[in-house]
This record gives sequence, C-alpha cells and structure tokens, in this order.
Amino acid sequence: MRLDGRRASDNVDDRRGKGPSGKVSLGIGGMIIVGLIVWLMGGNPLDVVTQQVSSNLNTEQSYTPTPEEEAAANFAKIILAGTEDIWTEIFAQNGLKYVAPKMVLFSGATRSGCGNASSSTGPFYCPADQTVYIDLSFFNQMEDQLNAGGDFAYAYVIAHEVGHHVQYLLGTLDKVHQQQQRLNEKESNQLNVRLELQADFYAGIWANHDNKNFRSIEDGDIEEGLNAASQIGDDRLQMKSQGYTVPDAFNHGTSAQRARWLKKGLQTGNISDGDTFSIPYSEL
Repeated sequence: MRLDGRRASDNVDDRRGKGPSGKVSLGIGGMIIVGLIVWLMGGNPLDVVTQQVSSNLNTEQSYTPTPEEEAAANFAKIILAGTEDIWTEIFAQNGLKYVAPKMVLFSGATRSGCGNASSSTGPFYCPADQTVYIDLSFFNQMEDQLNAGGDFAYAYVIAHEVGHHVQYLLGTLDKVHQQQQRLNEKESNQLNVRLELQADFYAGIWANHDNKNFRSIEDGDIEEGLNAASQIGDDRLQMKSQGYTVPDAFNHGTSAQRARWLKKGLQTGNISDGDTFSIPYSEL
C-alpha cells in the first residue's frame, strides 16, 4: 500500500508490554494494611513496599518494542486514521455523524469492556467500550501460519473490525444480538455469518474510498486482501484444524463468501449494496 505522508490516528491506547490492565495495585493504604499484617506475623513490612514498587517498575519498563513492531504499530495507526476519514465522509453523505472507535494495541493479554482478552483470540471489536483490540503479533501469524501476509491483508483485518463499529453505530449489532437470544445455535451462527460478511463488505467499502482519496492501492494489494479473506474462511480453518467441516458451526463465512463480499465492497464502494441480511442464506 502507498501510505507515505499519511497521518496516524492519535485515538490509540498503546498497552504493549503493560500486561493485563486489570492488575491490582495496592496503593498507599493497602500497603500499610498489608505491611501491618506482615509485621504482626513476624515479617519485614518494608518487603511489601519493595515488592510493590519493583512490580510496577517491571510492568512499565521491561518492554522494548523491536523496529518491526514499531513499524507495525505506526501502520495500524495510519490505517485507523484512514478509516476515520472515510467513514466520517460516508456518514456525512448519509446525514449521519461518525464517532470513531478507539484502538488498543496490546501484547500477550489485556482487559477490555467485553472481558479479558489474549493474543490467541485474534483482533476483535468490543461494542461495550467501542474499541478495536489487536495484538500486532497477529500480523506475523497471518504470514507464517495462515499464508495471508501483505500490508493490504493487514489493513483488511483492521478495516473489518472497524466495520463492526460501523454496524454498532447503525444499530445492526444490537439488533442481531437481540435476535440471537431467541434463536437456536444453528440459526444464531447463520445470523453471525451475515454480520461478519457485512463487516468484510464494509472493509471493501473503506478500501474503495481510501484508494479514491489517497491512491493507496498498489499492484497486488487487492489480491493480498482477497487471499487473506479466503484463508480465514470457516471451511478452510476447520479443514486445517480437524480435517473436516461442520457448516452448521460456521460463524464467519466460507472462504468463497468472505472473498466475495470483500470484493463486492471494493468494486461498488456503495454502502447500500451491503445488505447481507435479506438475501437467502444459501445465496450469500
């Protein structure tokens, strides 16, 4: 992708190296109480202070990102800024106001408004705090384990999660979650597939407009994105992990479906073409 001279979003909370944000700090009062208990039991209360201070220092100072990680973080910030610009423009054209999501960069594990998260969960959007969470090591997993590398592929992943934020703002997420409470597992999964395919479509919408505004797409980029969408289809991932597929358990869509809806967004650039909910499920 051509990103030279592009702005980076400042709507980013960089938690890399800080560990889960739910880590408890004793505070002055807590250290006094614990220190008193230690003293009554014959210990040295100063040890409590030393351990607490050391823990805090290690949490904040032990992490030194590599140049590659810093480059990935800057890339993510630029892509997020691009989604801010494009969706603000699209919402305004439809008489709406776009409120951008926050992005949290973390390493290993963190706490979100939707509960604890680890790098194994992959990138996700949490509607409770309207935030996209991503451990940048996922980009390495895409290249090394999923055969889905490339800068546009990584941008697609971010834009897909922002697509869920668009769904949140438009009320789609809430509507789907309410419907799922009344459905059986198979029907709920099918509704989730529709939700995920629309987020793929919205990622394509972003790319279409971003390219018009910034000429950001280079030769091979679209192929990278479509390949990534294909590599993370439910059918392909299930075959790779267990050797067979269970269509009723799909909740993101097949490889063909994900690539098709991303491509449709790329081609049309029209948000009204992304209705994945009124089409018969077999025709998605």
